[in-house]
Amino acid sequence: MADIDESRPFIPVNIAVLTVSDSRTKDDDKSGDTLDRLIREDGHQVVFRQIVSDDQEVIIKQLRSWIESPDVDVVVSTGGTGVTGRDVTPEAFEAVFEKKIDGFGELFRMLSYDLIGTSTMQSRTVGGVAGGTYLFALPGSPGACKDGWTKILRHQLDNRFRPCNLTELMPRLNEHKERVI
Repeated sequence: MADIDESRPFIPVNIAVLTVSDSRTKDDDKSGDTLDRLIREDGHQVVFRQIVSDDQEVIIKQLRSWIESPDVDVVVSTGGTGVTGRDVTPEAFEAVFEKKIDGFGELFRMLSYDLIGTSTMQSRTVGGVAGGTYLFALPGSPGACKDGWTKILRHQLDNRFRPCNLTELMPRLNEHKERVI
């Protein structure tokens, strides 16, 4: 059974929070606020927080900036994962992924099914890795952000989570770039 190994020291992770929206501002970004609060309550650090428009190139530019930053270990976004014409977050994330973490979206939709039934099929939640940085795109509702964090990311970004977690793999994410041929 999965559990927290209290004998291991907790290692905080540096996380950037990205809200993708044409209409939200700092004053009414409830989903970004939810992520920010939950991340900090769990002992991690929110090192950047940004709101960008539903524009694929703008999202890609922001992701690449954070991927290149040594201060960012993980990016968690909210918004733009639906199926309407303006929802381009998954396409932007997939454009920068080196590796996709298929299980993240699958697990999110499985857990969401118990809460919202078949409506979960409208979520195109994605996860992946680029440049040694984990990238996760969640839907734009505060509830979806809460569920994505508390039911998945909280555990996978806690180095004490057993039997395994994503945090302990961070030192190895760029191994393919270190090979000498």
